[in-house]
Amino acid sequence: MNETFVRLLCPECRKTWERKPGDLPAHTEAFACDGCGTERRTAEFTRTDRDLDVLKQFQ
Repeated sequence: MNETFVRLLCPECRKTWERKPGDLPAHTEAFACDGCGTERRTAEFTRTDRDLDVLKQFQ
């Protein structure tokens, strides 16, 4: 079985990383960048619409 990941991109510092969807808060909840600490809705960190769709599927 393949593991699913959501690709993330910080809108402030441009750091990119991946997380399992189950390890992330819901797309409407607050989330902080691992690099700079910027806090926004989780949806604002998803790199693409597809990443957002994956996150929503697993929430």
